[in-house]
Amino acid sequence: MTLDGYREVAAALTPPAVSQFLAAHDWELEQRQPHIREVWRYASSRSSTAARVMIPLATDFADFGARFTDALESLGHIHDWDAAELLEKVVATRADLFFVRLDQAMVDGTIPFHQADKTLQAIYKLMKAAATTTADPRHSHRGRRPAAVGGFLEDDVRLGHTKHGSFVFTVVTRLGDPVDTSSGEEQPPSLVFPRRVMETLARGLETTKRLTQVWDGSALDSPSSHGLSAGLVESLEEMSQPDHLRAVDLSFEWAAGEPKPDVGLATIVLDRDVIMGLPSVRERLVRQEEPLRRETVIGLVKSLTREDTTAADEETALVIVAAEVNGKPLRIHVPLSGDDHGWAIMAYQRQLPFTVTGDLSYERRAWRLTGEITVDASFLQHLTGTSEPAPEA
Repeated sequence: MTLDGYREVAAALTPPAVSQFLAAHDWELEQRQPHIREVWRYASSRSSTAARVMIPLATDFADFGARFTDALESLGHIHDWDAAELLEKVVATRADLFFVRLDQAMVDGTIPFHQADKTLQAIYKLMKAAATTTADPRHSHRGRRPAAVGGFLEDDVRLGHTKHGSFVFTVVTRLGDPVDTSSGEEQPPSLVFPRRVMETLARGLETTKRLTQVWDGSALDSPSSHGLSAGLVESLEEMSQPDHLRAVDLSFEWAAGEPKPDVGLATIVLDRDVIMGLPSVRERLVRQEEPLRRETVIGLVKSLTREDTTAADEETALVIVAAEVNGKPLRIHVPLSGDDHGWAIMAYQRQLPFTVTGDLSYERRAWRLTGEITVDASFLQHLTGTSEPAPEA
């Protein structure tokens, strides 16, 4: 990368971030004029004339940009890094890195575009679930999320460069510039939120894998303390759907500028056996998050499938109703017969709202109404002017 590259790096970095990098990589601070400059000496050098760099701190000086670029170019020369490598090293000091590696056969190091798109969407959903659990452990993961979740997804998490070795997505979670503690001021709790999200994510991934191998019902006593949520597990299912995928390897590289947590220290491998166990874990979490409750559903009938029935003169069908429940769009399976089935046929043919009440639950990978099911056909009766549903065509 040329000098223009170092100018671009200078625009992307700040002096505190570079100072944190130097402090973590065998550089010693020799002099400091607050808000003006710092002088650092390379302690690893065995030469009597050890390398030194001056990091400008006065961002309002007219020549700040040029001096900062010079300092970064010197660091690149000393460590034998180009501008891109220097940027990665400095960013990693104040950022946690999360790697998603797709282990599958590839002829030319590429993957299908639609698979990349689905994987990115699943990663975003994964980060959103971990951020929601971190911000509010009791949150239902439906509807409006805490403000901290939106701020994290918008400002603190980024997609980094892919790495060599199969196909690797790199997620960069920025921890922000270090706070000047010389005045004794403590770091505001809000600044550590990105690290807390990453710890929640790592804990949730480790627990999920463990539960697919040996079920532990105590994890459902407090799922959030284990980083668990149905959304997190569902996102893992979505990124591991392709049959040709051998495994998904998930790993973390923790920021050098912060203490390492006690989770995410080893690669989490989701092989085919683990992937096959994900639906069971998700269903149990959904039941925990969505206990059986009486619900009135209003939506459109999307399909009707005939079912065998003991009464030869009574039509029975499994009806799928698309409706929104508590702000969440669902497709709900409803068994209906007799006149209720007839009203469902009418609603389907005319694309009219259909109202049905029952016990809503999640089982066998689908939302279902069970128990005593009643259909409110008053709206359809009003439109047709009759109390009898139209016969099936």
